[in-house]
Amino acid sequence: MRQKRTLQISIFEIFANHEIGQELKEMSRILDEHPGILDLAGCDLIKAETLDTGNQGMTVESVVRSAVLKQSRDLSYKELVFHLEDSDSFRAFARISKAPKKSALQSVISALSGRTWESINRCFMNAADVEGFEKGRMARFDSTVTGTTIHHPTDNSLLWDSVRVMVRLLSLCDELFGDKKIKWHNHSRKAKKLDRRIFYCKPAKKRPKLYKDLLRTTRLTLGYLRDAQEMIQKQCVNPLDQMAWETEVNHYVPLVEQVMNQTERRVLNGEKVPSVEKVVSIFEDHTDIIVKDNRETLFGHKLNLCSGKSGLILDAVIEEGNPADSSRVLPMLERQKDIYGRPPRQAAMDGGYASKDNLADAKKLGVDDVVFHKKRGLEIEDMAWSAWVYRKLRNFRAGIEANISTLKRKYGLGRCTWKGLEHFKSYVWSSIVAYNLTLFARLRLKAA
Repeated sequence: MRQKRTLQISIFEIFANHEIGQELKEMSRILDEHPGILDLAGCDLIKAETLDTGNQGMTVESVVRSAVLKQSRDLSYKELVFHLEDSDSFRAFARISKAPKKSALQSVISALSGRTWESINRCFMNAADVEGFEKGRMARFDSTVTGTTIHHPTDNSLLWDSVRVMVRLLSLCDELFGDKKIKWHNHSRKAKKLDRRIFYCKPAKKRPKLYKDLLRTTRLTLGYLRDAQEMIQKQCVNPLDQMAWETEVNHYVPLVEQVMNQTERRVLNGEKVPSVEKVVSIFEDHTDIIVKDNRETLFGHKLNLCSGKSGLILDAVIEEGNPADSSRVLPMLERQKDIYGRPPRQAAMDGGYASKDNLADAKKLGVDDVVFHKKRGLEIEDMAWSAWVYRKLRNFRAGIEANISTLKRKYGLGRCTWKGLEHFKSYVWSSIVAYNLTLFARLRLKAA
């Protein structure tokens, strides 16, 4: 069974005298001071049905520390293995004597859920409160977007993706039967050519004919897949293999049908399809369409972040869809009340959050000064105690832009490289935890 702690720490646990080495040493000390983190992570990593015999694998402690290393240095799993093999400081921090394989690291780190990382972050926020680094009295809020790992969606590329996925499932079906009993043709080459021709087609008025050919090819391949689905239910094949295959088919078929439907409506009928009815990826179908001020369209998920005076990220919410910032003021303030047992005394927000109702709700909750970057018809004396306080909080709000920029440039929050919605949440929260732990260590070293 997997152990929580590394029971025997090497006596040669030496961190480099370089500032990064000393930073890692202080981060390690903070983690040691919060053993409850291992209980939180253990719920995801230690399974009750696991036998006590056999290889125990990495300890929970080493998994959490390796995940922090990965996100704090913005490393891929391949790069993480190299640094664990190459650096004494990295091995000392992760508390491992030999670097695991890339696949082993990926399997255990990805098992940590977003909810677990959020709970770990709250442990650090409580510690920062106790030590006086962050009391949560001043809070600033802003939203940003973290992209998912998809290519730029176009109707033709989505149809080509649909065809090649269905061809893969049909080929797998042939392997399950042992020989080719289903009559189907591989149209992936034709679909790819049509995709490229549509992409380079000029003038645009010639594209509908090509789209009709691509839709016909997609519909034909979908028919083959449905025939295969009917036949495989009548044959004697391995039940587990059949279940896995049918699960994939049942997942992709509705998405393929939705892609075909939206293409017909948009391209052939000239309709404007609402974003909530669109699919922008059949691989990452949870991806939302985020339009920012009619300036640019992003594909991922919207985040609402709360930062404190210290620069620590006090809270984050991964939103569903693209809710207006103005609808998120009270929920974010109430979450701060849950974390600290009281609302912040002062709050500063971007102009998108501004409204008279939000100002009134925040004041009613107990926030003394509520400042929006843009007034939106509000008076200074209604938002803050004085014009000086208003300017101070308005300038204070600008600091969260630097926090977001650091998270995106240094901690990988610009684009999630993990697949699936649950893994997206884990990736985002692990980036925030790594950022907060690194900043917490720097605040301690500076105060020492």
